[in-house]
Amino acid sequence: MAAAFGRRTVMAGAAAALLPGWGRAQAFPSKPIRIVVPFGPGGIADLTARVIAQKLGENLHQAVVVENRPGAGGVVAGDLVAKADPDGHVLLLMSNGTAVSAGLFQSLPFDAQKDFAPVVTLGFFDIAVLTATGSRFASMKDLLAQARAHPGKLNVATISVGSTQHLAAELLKTSAGVDFQIVPFNGSPAVISALRGGQVDAAVEILGPMLGQVAAKAVQPLAVMGKRRASALPEVPTMAQSGVPGFDVASWNALAVPARTPAPVVATLNREVNKVLADPGVRRQLAELNVSPGGGTPQELHDLLASEIRRWTEVIVRAKVPRQ
Repeated sequence: MAAAFGRRTVMAGAAAALLPGWGRAQAFPSKPIRIVVPFGPGGIADLTARVIAQKLGENLHQAVVVENRPGAGGVVAGDLVAKADPDGHVLLLMSNGTAVSAGLFQSLPFDAQKDFAPVVTLGFFDIAVLTATGSRFASMKDLLAQARAHPGKLNVATISVGSTQHLAAELLKTSAGVDFQIVPFNGSPAVISALRGGQVDAAVEILGPMLGQVAAKAVQPLAVMGKRRASALPEVPTMAQSGVPGFDVASWNALAVPARTPAPVVATLNREVNKVLADPGVRRQLAELNVSPGGGTPQELHDLLASEIRRWTEVIVRAKVPRQ
């Protein structure tokens, strides 16, 4: 009887080993995990990834390292992960920049929807419209009224053409029915300098990195672009509350793996990252970055990416942003 049981056990194990991805899923994680971030160190995406990586590594008893691969609108990082071994040990930090790139570039070495398997959304963070402290605009309504009264006269700073901030400003123009000049700069420090120096009337920028400027009373936020007020600045109205009904733009970050990664590995990563996002300490750290924790299923991230690609592609076409 014991011998027969042993034979059945061996046969069952051999059959299971033939299932696609079974061996890799059983061993996961078998080595350090890399999160490839398509931005440089110190930004919201990088800091969010590092918060998640630290706790995920503790829970999995395996090193989780963040690898910064900035450049070319996320193409460098995306191409690296798309071509990585699909075993769950190399992840891509996706963002709304991933969705923007799908509509902005004439050709990419990967398809954002076909070459990656979504894992989970990490978090959402606010974009705001800001002016220098002491500006003639006391509210977003004042700014929009001026833009309507004097079309094309106001200057609004963003970072580079094709960035989420730049396209959010373009979307604001069409949604609010106003016209202003968008002035692109090569980075957030340059935007801050132009705003504080009076070279521009306002700026559209990620709120998190601007909170220090707000606290120092160097700049003042007029409105946030998402559907909810920012937890860090609950007194600042949304764009919808400022006279642009239905306006809802927020940045987000998420994790994905190469498309052929076994489903059990994706499920393990999803479960473990959701657990990390529910951790009170992690949530406190994200709140300090003005990031609202995400979570959820791979399908929810799939749907978010698809809807964001549609939306930003429409904005790019309508604004006649040159394809790169």
